[in-house]
Amino acid sequence: MIREAFPYLRVRNANAAIAFYEKAFGAKEKFRLSEPGGRVGHAELLFGEFVVMISDEYPEFGIHGPEHFGGTGSSVHLHVDDVDALMKQAEAAGAEVIMPPRDQFYGERAGKVKDPFGHEWLLGSSIEEVSTEEMQRRFTAIFEGAE
Repeated sequence: MIREAFPYLRVRNANAAIAFYEKAFGAKEKFRLSEPGGRVGHAELLFGEFVVMISDEYPEFGIHGPEHFGGTGSSVHLHVDDVDALMKQAEAAGAEVIMPPRDQFYGERAGKVKDPFGHEWLLGSSIEEVSTEEMQRRFTAIFEGAE
């Protein structure tokens, strides 16, 4: 039985990433395990009630962050009270806005940022309750007539 799932981010400079996530998203550090030289082996940050784990890269063990690969194949979605305010806060902290906030077919106002370490964050606020059937109808409508 699965009890929990945690995003685990690997970055080139975990100390800087932790400081960024605190400033950009209001994350709170739960704890950190650091080598004597300062490299972070493991840290846990609270994003509201939810834990996101983070570590530095460990190339000697095949552990690399997005910069090593030239991008990321995933994103973390933060469901928040005020997407516009958090987008501004993240941008002021150094995030790159990839998609400005706008109302989405699935019932959220959402935007996307990329942090300075290569991870993408989808930030969204609920604007309406949408049934799965209506969501599918709207999704299909987006692609109707596409070439």
